[in-house]
Amino acid sequence: MNTASMNAWNLVFLGLLLTFGQLSWGQKGMDFPEYDGKDRVHDLNAKNYKSVMKKYDVMVVYYHEHVGSSKVAQKQFQIEELLAAQVLEDLDDEDIGIGLLDEKKDKAVAKKLGLDEADSIYIFIEDEVIEYDGELAADTLVEFLYDVIEDPVEIIDNVRELKGFHNIEEDIKLVGFFKSQKSEHYQEYEDAAEEFHPHIKFFATFNPKVAKSLDLKLNEVDFYEPFMDEPVVIPGKPYSEKELVAFIEDNDRPTLRKMQPYNMYEIWEDALDGEHIIAFAEEGDPDGFEFLEIVKEVAEDNTDNPDLSIVWIDPDDFPLLVPYWEKTFDIDLSSPQIGVVEVDDADSIWFDMDDDDDDMPTVDELEDWLEDCHAEDTDVHTSADAFDTKGATISHRYCKFVSVILLWVFFFFLIFASLF
Repeated sequence: MNTASMNAWNLVFLGLLLTFGQLSWGQKGMDFPEYDGKDRVHDLNAKNYKSVMKKYDVMVVYYHEHVGSSKVAQKQFQIEELLAAQVLEDLDDEDIGIGLLDEKKDKAVAKKLGLDEADSIYIFIEDEVIEYDGELAADTLVEFLYDVIEDPVEIIDNVRELKGFHNIEEDIKLVGFFKSQKSEHYQEYEDAAEEFHPHIKFFATFNPKVAKSLDLKLNEVDFYEPFMDEPVVIPGKPYSEKELVAFIEDNDRPTLRKMQPYNMYEIWEDALDGEHIIAFAEEGDPDGFEFLEIVKEVAEDNTDNPDLSIVWIDPDDFPLLVPYWEKTFDIDLSSPQIGVVEVDDADSIWFDMDDDDDDMPTVDELEDWLEDCHAEDTDVHTSADAFDTKGATISHRYCKFVSVILLWVFFFFLIFASLF
């Protein structure tokens, strides 16, 4: 995983505090969270890492670059630890801790834990290690942690739960019908689910009526691509864990997938021949919704084409990046756009959306354009890399400036508020 620099991580801690602070302020006035003396943020080292990690059901480990020896760097790091401790007070019931590993001082510990990339976030739960490939934002990280602590398989037992299953369309999902939770075939399914949790949704039912409505036979598993109504029946039932894992790995790049805050780096790095087909569309906007339906139809028509993979980005999910994308790609995101982008240097070419024509492109027009793009090399140069996966999507200098200023301003604000 290529996450943001340490300065962007600072913004996570600050953002978490501000997020929970805003919730508490709205309910209790200017009632700041106070550090309750519980050590939830730990500097991990060779002597303590085993004992510390045993204390928590979930351990979030930030493998960070070495902290400099200057007083400013040290003080800033101390403030980050205090802010993180205050934030985790709100998550105390979930038994989640944060461990900090220094790339220079704790390289041996990182190696023992299997961490090989600095400036990365790893989540340890039971016997699994989950890499976080998402946006460094408060709500995104907390929501991801809540997903992590959920069971890897969700059971469908009634009509209401079945409706909830059908309402999930943005994620890869699987559903299987088994005799009971004690069934050996269900155990294999559950073991496979743990390998992909929480990135892929796994469902199961033991209810024959629910299975009938899903057209599932006993010990059978259906695989649903995002935005596809009809599933693919995984062949060869009953399955072993190994067979299920192999099938999913062979089919984990959907024809159409949505980039979301929790998976943005993972998706961006998973490009076809170094390129992405990007569709920008606001689902809540009438034009965006109409265009998205056209893109979905293109995907459905080409679901068996291994050379077609479209990434849908809703600009509303990434408001701070909209000006950056518009400048980088020279496009207007107030209206839908679709283009082909090279991952390494952000060279791109975009479908000509005629501003004077209110009509959206037809499915055939869009398919023809994509075929033409695939047949030719993309050779439109842009000014910068729109997705810097080795750092923050906003420049490191900007992150550093903002994080330092906000951390110190908020720190002194806390001191000032405590005087009254």
